[in-house]
Amino acid sequence: MRARSLEKWTVGRSAELYGVDNWGGGYFRAMPGGELAITPFADKSVCVSIPSIISGLEERGLGLPVLLRIENLLDAQISLLHESFAKAIDDLGYGAEFRGVYPIKVNQQQQVLEEIAKVGGPFNHGFEVGSKAELIVALSFLNNPKACLICNGYKDQDYIDLALYACKMGFLCFLVLEMPSELPLILERSRVLNIRPRIGVRIKVSTQAGGHWAESAGDLSIFGLSSSEVVDVIDTMRGHSMLDCVQLLHFHLGSQIPNIRDIRTAVHEAARMYAELAKEGCAMGFLDLGGGLAVDYDGSHTNYASSRNYTLEEYCTDIVESVMATVDEHKLPHPHILTESGRATVAYYSVLLFNVMDVSRLENRPVPDALEDDAPEAVHNLLEVYTSLSLKNLQECYNDAIYYRDQIRQLFRLGQCTLRQRALSDTIFWAVIRSIAEKTPELKNPPSALKDVDLALASIYYCNMSVFQSLPDAWAIGHLFPVMPVHRLDEAPTEQAILADITCDSDGKLDTFIDIHGVKRVLELHEVRPCEPYYLGAFLVGAYQETLGDLHNLFGDTNVVSVRINEDGTYDLIRELEGDSVSDVLSYVEFEPKQVLENFRKVAEQGVREGKISPQERFMIMRAFERGLRGYTYLNVARNCGHAECRAAGPNPAD
Repeated sequence: MRARSLEKWTVGRSAELYGVDNWGGGYFRAMPGGELAITPFADKSVCVSIPSIISGLEERGLGLPVLLRIENLLDAQISLLHESFAKAIDDLGYGAEFRGVYPIKVNQQQQVLEEIAKVGGPFNHGFEVGSKAELIVALSFLNNPKACLICNGYKDQDYIDLALYACKMGFLCFLVLEMPSELPLILERSRVLNIRPRIGVRIKVSTQAGGHWAESAGDLSIFGLSSSEVVDVIDTMRGHSMLDCVQLLHFHLGSQIPNIRDIRTAVHEAARMYAELAKEGCAMGFLDLGGGLAVDYDGSHTNYASSRNYTLEEYCTDIVESVMATVDEHKLPHPHILTESGRATVAYYSVLLFNVMDVSRLENRPVPDALEDDAPEAVHNLLEVYTSLSLKNLQECYNDAIYYRDQIRQLFRLGQCTLRQRALSDTIFWAVIRSIAEKTPELKNPPSALKDVDLALASIYYCNMSVFQSLPDAWAIGHLFPVMPVHRLDEAPTEQAILADITCDSDGKLDTFIDIHGVKRVLELHEVRPCEPYYLGAFLVGAYQETLGDLHNLFGDTNVVSVRINEDGTYDLIRELEGDSVSDVLSYVEFEPKQVLENFRKVAEQGVREGKISPQERFMIMRAFERGLRGYTYLNVARNCGHAECRAAGPNPAD
């Protein structure tokens, strides 16, 4: 829908519209030239244009979509977390340290773990694992004896043995009891291997927070011990003279906790339980508060599920204060505080960049002044609604238009209305809706039925990506991610749009978007110009999205590029990973690409024998088939365009 404001558009208005300064964490900025830039350093003196990075990638033959990883942002988030806790500890006179651990499940990519191990080294930043595979990965990266290794999840003998060997090798490794049945096996393997374990106890806190992950805590959470089961653990360990092995208390409130009050309440409860374990004779020394540090995806700074109503400084101060007050009350030494802040660590790190291939909008055809005499009466009535529409009768005209449209559709089903008459009625109906949408903002108190009438006029922007592969949480749980154009920010957006991906699935779309006042149903975008690319970015996608994606319609992993921005404003491409080819994704679903090719070769040869194609045509067909197997699963937009200059613009990466 066209923008009505005649006021001059500015980059600042774009920044406000898309909320960049609210959700960007200071890492992104709309530049005077209309391009979105990355600002990785604290003084904001260095700005690197995202469109310039896209141009560089395309010149190197890497087409969109691409997952852009910005190493500086991962480094910055780890440093910021530790510095914020260090300040709170220093300000409050807390007597122990903060030890962050990264939960590998949040993003298991090798590059992510390697960078966290490197940057987190000076901070004694460790890992949290939930499986044997994750434990093996963590042990291959972790070489800091002060960094904690938290072993969560269900455990078998192999898992327990590996963790016990890690203890013997000098790792600060904790086997956290998720369920009572794990303890006998841990004690048995400890006896057999002659290795004293470090035991952690995970409790079920009674506090429940809001948001998508509310069921991570509470009495019905699937992990953790009840109070009675904790007492059983204490008695068992005392009976084995091993209370000195119980050194850590753990709880997990949820992955994205928007309300600081829920965090304070849960921390106070956990600190109280910690004190009770210490009073029972357990060695203790470590309090693991789990995840929960939220990312402000919508930038509203509220307790909405996609936001948070606290700053990082407030989060750190409240945690340290709550723990300190409780343990001081019992005259106990202050424990080392651990958090498993995976989401906040990696969310900013990754940006999904993709291009728009096409746009579909309701046709705005002219409405005739008069109709043929043989047109059904309902069509005449619909035209009368259009000609009589005014500010005073918007609601009435809206109701009448819906009524007559439905009546005409019924006549068509009964064979009493021709295709041309129905098409004409559609033209009139949408002209009525368009007029109502234009006039509704002039009403002081528009009727509820008309508040969202302009949604019916939204354009559909077809985007070269798969929601299921790259933004699975948006589809599965309605999670919101900031989405915006990365260029033309000095121009007024004139279209209201929803985004459709290239999968053949009606759920492959984005039709809810962040808004400072909650959620909006359309995204303001620019008109796509012929033969000119239009680039969008989905931000804060570093947590969970890379490994939760599926192969819907056999669209595989996108191209992945990692960059490191230098202090002089240049950037280095650290790593390039080509996205899945068609051959790759076929192998994932148990096809043998060579056999697929051989099967098709036989089909093509049969076509030659039957005279349907010539041997030369078979050669060309086989080349196209082989090129398709080697090619990227996503689309080459230039090849998809009807303009000759677009088709000639550069090589196809599949060639």
